[in-house]
Amino acid sequence: MMKSAYELAMERLRASDPEASVPLTPEQKAALAELDRVYQGRIAEREIFLAKQLDDMLAANNLEEAEKIRKQLVGEKARLEEEKEIEKDKVRRNRPPPRA
Repeated sequence: MMKSAYELAMERLRASDPEASVPLTPEQKAALAELDRVYQGRIAEREIFLAKQLDDMLAANNLEEAEKIRKQLVGEKARLEEEKEIEKDKVRRNRPPPRA
């Protein structure tokens, strides 16, 4: 039976990083869920703040400033998502030592 591209990729991943297949602890899962919650809140906060500014610029028919605000929102969301993934990687890599 032939393996799918996904199966082959997972084998290569396991070979390159054997620790990647170690299951997460309940504490790590909770920390990852907390990071998702915190960053979801931060993103929502920025969206609300910038949506108000965007509405004001559109109401004033200032399309140039409105476009700058849209770009700022996209950039801030991307930055926060990247920051969240970095923090989540730290949690994933902080594994307890193997038991003897």
